[in-house]
Amino acid sequence: MTLASCLQAAAAESPQRVFVRTEREAMTYAECWQRAVGYARRLRQRGIGRGDTVALMMTNSAEQVALWMGISVTGAVHAPLNTSLVGDHLAHALTVARPRVVVVDDRFLLTAAEALERAGFATSLVPGAEMAAEIDAQPGSATMPTASVLTSVAEMATGTLLFTSGTTGPSKACELSHRYLRRQGELHAKYLRITADDVLYCPFPLFHIDAATLTVSAALSRRATAALSTRFSASRFWDEVRAFDATVFNFMGATLSILWKQPPTERDRDHRVRLAWGVPLPEWAPEFQERFGIPLRQVYGLTDGGVPVYEPVAGPRRPGAAGRVIEEFEVRIDVTRNRPGDPAGVGEILVRGREPGLVMNGYFGMPEATQGTVEDGWVRTGDVGELDQDGYLTFRGRLSDSIRRRGENISAFEVEQLVESHPGVLEAAAVGVPSELTEEEVMVFVVRRPGAQVNAEELHRHSLAHGPASMAPRYIDFVDALPKTPTEKVEKFRLQERGTHRRSRAWDAERA
Repeated sequence: MTLASCLQAAAAESPQRVFVRTEREAMTYAECWQRAVGYARRLRQRGIGRGDTVALMMTNSAEQVALWMGISVTGAVHAPLNTSLVGDHLAHALTVARPRVVVVDDRFLLTAAEALERAGFATSLVPGAEMAAEIDAQPGSATMPTASVLTSVAEMATGTLLFTSGTTGPSKACELSHRYLRRQGELHAKYLRITADDVLYCPFPLFHIDAATLTVSAALSRRATAALSTRFSASRFWDEVRAFDATVFNFMGATLSILWKQPPTERDRDHRVRLAWGVPLPEWAPEFQERFGIPLRQVYGLTDGGVPVYEPVAGPRRPGAAGRVIEEFEVRIDVTRNRPGDPAGVGEILVRGREPGLVMNGYFGMPEATQGTVEDGWVRTGDVGELDQDGYLTFRGRLSDSIRRRGENISAFEVEQLVESHPGVLEAAAVGVPSELTEEEVMVFVVRRPGAQVNAEELHRHSLAHGPASMAPRYIDFVDALPKTPTEKVEKFRLQERGTHRRSRAWDAERA
């Protein structure tokens, strides 16, 4: 089964249930299926068929979901692009995907055209509004399109290319099979106990696993509603939750911290949310749950390897653990690959499905990168953790996200946690910058909490008082915002390019 065949079945069973909702529109399962078939016809008229790649550069909308499903109807490969990409970064993504057609929102037309010129190959560039108008102009049908319009494809054939974030290097396109797209949604719904009555609110873009498989596909598997925002906004978040009547939402990166650090209001519990899930789960999670009346649950996963770990919805949390390995997956720890100073039992997290299609097929057009990541079905995550005898996984950080200072590897993740524990800090990002003493020094970019007056000297004292001296940053720079991808991952390479400058507060390297 493909997502298109699942949608066809859902349209027959629950035609009037709302499938996708945005701020401006609501689309039922029947409407989405009919529009998907309309898009498939238009794509076929453009010569698109099984195995061809269709790239999308669009903001979240019900129409984008319908177009995605239409691509699935044709048996083509769906490749949603990061809408924040420009120039060489976008040209790289297009070069990797090699789409036959690129469908773009009007606002991205010039950017996409320039990137295609840089990439040096020709392809059709189609405005999304133009294609939607073509669907509107097609004669209506009194009968629902049947499954006969579906192109037959192998379940393990690639259905979608989702790009890695590219925060530390050139992004790679994960080849996700039709089975992956369907099963990840089903498993997410299973372990979060999603039902048809749920409204799954996601403030992240459709080119990310959270919105694609863990919201849209999960909703489809239970005939629930996927409520999509255009982007995360602290000022609009709770208003959108209430407007959508959301019952489940997900958080990622600093988004939970940003919500927590907003001033309390009398409407903090004015919502219908029964569960929020995401990563990471901070130490103050119990206080967040009490304030907003929402149980928080953590998961562990990545586009390359799916989501193998869920914190049980019912029952108490196991402090520090990301959750328990689910029965459909295997997880093991490679203790030969860890960081200096890691205790016994800590190493790289490896993931493998117990059934076909639960991890990526590989990196599209990158056999060497695939070979370096996938070994005998095991996906090397690049993450560090430990696994206890009950199958609970504890995440310890990234193999590569470390700062080498005077012979010691320092976790950037732990430095950020240390700095963010100050009440005046909204969020922080730690990077390594060149040191005159060789290796690196610790630099932290800090966003103050609204109204906070914390200064660099106070933060430095806080770091020394609450953590090891090696983690105390030598350089501290206050910024209005951290550069991020649309999925709220900090683009650390941009911070490293910025580096130290005269506005950064520095402490003597021998005493810092």
